[in-house]
Amino acid sequence: MNSRLNHQQLLRYAGLFTWVMVGVPLAYAWHQGLAESGLLARSLAGWVVSFAAFGLLYVRVAGRLSIYRTSWRDGLYLFLLSASAIAVSYYSSTGLGSVLLMVIAGILPWLLPLPLGLAWLVLSHLTVVPVFIFGPMDLTWWEALMQSLLYAGFSTFVFVTGYVAKLQAAAREEQRRLNAELRAARALLAEDSRIGERLRISRELHDLLGHHLTALSLNLEVAGHLTEGQAQEHVKQSHSLAKLLLSDVREAVSEMRHGPAIDVLAAIAPLLESVPNLAIELQADPDLRIEDSACAQAIVRCVQELLTNTIKHANARKLELSLQKLDNLLILKSQDDGKGGGPGRLGNGLRGMKERVEAAKGQMRIQTAPGQGFGVTITLPLGACT
Repeated sequence: MNSRLNHQQLLRYAGLFTWVMVGVPLAYAWHQGLAESGLLARSLAGWVVSFAAFGLLYVRVAGRLSIYRTSWRDGLYLFLLSASAIAVSYYSSTGLGSVLLMVIAGILPWLLPLPLGLAWLVLSHLTVVPVFIFGPMDLTWWEALMQSLLYAGFSTFVFVTGYVAKLQAAAREEQRRLNAELRAARALLAEDSRIGERLRISRELHDLLGHHLTALSLNLEVAGHLTEGQAQEHVKQSHSLAKLLLSDVREAVSEMRHGPAIDVLAAIAPLLESVPNLAIELQADPDLRIEDSACAQAIVRCVQELLTNTIKHANARKLELSLQKLDNLLILKSQDDGKGGGPGRLGNGLRGMKERVEAAKGQMRIQTAPGQGFGVTITLPLGACT
């Protein structure tokens, strides 16, 4: 598959191509002036309007396909899309509307559960049976039923193809998510390892060099009392150098103990890459560093859950994230432009995130309302995370 096209885009373009091809015989019949012969006897204006409506609705519906939840608008669009396809058959007195129903079959698995999608497929094809009976074909009830079931059989194959495409898209998204989480965990682990190595080196410097330099300084001080003349001057100079070196070692150890900090943005970055159908804006100080590794890990896990919640449940197109360090507090804010909701019961993901925040002695506040998106503010006290 071309890496620039995803499953949804391929389904959209393939469906639009089929839609255009369905319009060719209708346009040809109109051009040849066959309206009086019966092919377009019902209503030229009717099939033109229904045909155009199908194309516009299909672009709308195919552009909203998601492996997660669908909204009531998608159900309404699906109903209107099916109605326009059936109308094409009724107004043109042909089975071309059944071909358009085959196009719908490719996106049905994305919009409806599997059993309901199959039922929708069969019932929509059965509604075209009267066209085959009372139209120019003049088929019997049995022949018309067989004709509709034949189209339904082809549509079932298209339906299964769309279902497989949805499964592949879900698998790809799951792989992307797990890969992003793995990269974020690896970044955190690398930062922890770097800090751990600095602390180990600082301890070695303190325990080895510091001990020996202290002993050397004491011995030189004793030697300064036991020597005289020029030798005593050299001993005193050596004693001063030893104390200066000991001071430098202690300063270096102190910097290595208090200097290391985790680059939390580097750990968050993999989570924000290549998220499908969601524009993410992160506002944070590029030099932000966190000394508390437990707080850094908690923040990364919260960002991960906020992304998952937005993708699966919010029906949002944009997510704004803000990460600030204020005095001894770390503040994470998120706001999406999704459907929002009431202050109902928290799902498992949000409940787990709240428990994680409370375990870190922090606070989580949710701001949401129908039509106003979903916002979360998390405050963590640095140094108190566990």
